[in-house]
Amino acid sequence: MNAPSPTALPAFADLAAEPAAAMLARARVLVVDDSRLMRLALIRALNELGVRSTGEAGNGREALEKIQQESFDLMLLDMEMPEMNGIELLRIMKKDAELSGLPVIVISSAEQIETAVECIETGAEDYLPKTFNPTLLRARVTSSLEKKRLRDLEKLRVVQLQTEKELLERTQKRLDEELAEAMRYVISIFPEPSETPLKVDWFYNPSTELGGDAFGYHWIDADHFAVYLLDVCGHGVGACLLSVTAINVIRNGSLPNTDFRDPAAVMGALSNAFLIERQNNMYFTLWYGVYHAPTRTLRHASGGHPAALLLAPPVDGVSTSQHLRSPGLIVGMMEDVAYDAQSCHVPPGSRLIVLCDGCFEVMDTTGRDATFEEFDEFVKVNGTAEDGLERVFKWAQGLHGPGPLDDDFTIVRIQF
Repeated sequence: MNAPSPTALPAFADLAAEPAAAMLARARVLVVDDSRLMRLALIRALNELGVRSTGEAGNGREALEKIQQESFDLMLLDMEMPEMNGIELLRIMKKDAELSGLPVIVISSAEQIETAVECIETGAEDYLPKTFNPTLLRARVTSSLEKKRLRDLEKLRVVQLQTEKELLERTQKRLDEELAEAMRYVISIFPEPSETPLKVDWFYNPSTELGGDAFGYHWIDADHFAVYLLDVCGHGVGACLLSVTAINVIRNGSLPNTDFRDPAAVMGALSNAFLIERQNNMYFTLWYGVYHAPTRTLRHASGGHPAALLLAPPVDGVSTSQHLRSPGLIVGMMEDVAYDAQSCHVPPGSRLIVLCDGCFEVMDTTGRDATFEEFDEFVKVNGTAEDGLERVFKWAQGLHGPGPLDDDFTIVRIQF
């Protein structure tokens, strides 16, 4: 009841800067004395001090009922009263969490000093002789109200902090839910692993709630199979939006006048479609390959992207690898960039590993950066295993140590 709430008190800043006159004018004081004349004298004196709102009670029981039903800022309490005296009321108030915060000034006669001391020990704020003068009354009342104001400020600040905390928690929860929903959408656009006519699997682990990597693969027609992986600079919502937009353009073949069986043409058209100055200075790297099934030929082009690995069928558990990468500018850096495509033969039983740089650009626990050569050696031994992609991820995790990797980890494997 006496604990402040945001609606019961002025704003925190206003209350903290409130002058004494305003504090007195706002205060509500309960005068408790069995003498009607004494109550009227105290109320009149309070009014002269600037207190505009007062209440009165003739004994402790009446006072208890009032403070349980109404809110007061201060109580002036006589010691000797019928039914319930001052000390009895104080003891009840002290046991009640809500009532104990109400400051009390006991009214005592000269012969009641010891009782007044006991009242202060029980919880009263101060005492006032019955033969008070206005200056002493002002000092006692102002001091008690000032102490209550400080306590109210503290309680109000706690309420405000709790409200702010709850608001932040609700906001964070909503953002987490939205990010989780966005991540579910991103993953939903990735194609499912397949067994026929080509066995394809992948491993994806973003370093933050939303990563900047995306990939896809699909049959352009009955003879041509496309596989592509892009990596947008940075992380978060902006990078994710760009990666999803670009991957959908490729997947849906929505670049006008572009032959999606020609990797070089696709790279050039994408670079024009996603110029950096139109994408809030964001760009991406890309590896794009097309497998021609009848001739077992793989044509590929890339723009600023790591080489893909073509693993030959393993001999004695170890494969040889061919690095598939053509030099090319990062996608979107400038208009009308000419990209080159290269071709290679794909022997039966080979596996193509398409990856982002987060798979090997890993700083180990000593501060040393892993190299592509180290990654290549590990993949040649482990890349053809059934759980090969999980092994590669655990290799990167082992180098990095505890915590998430510093970059997205995305890798796609096709078995021919």
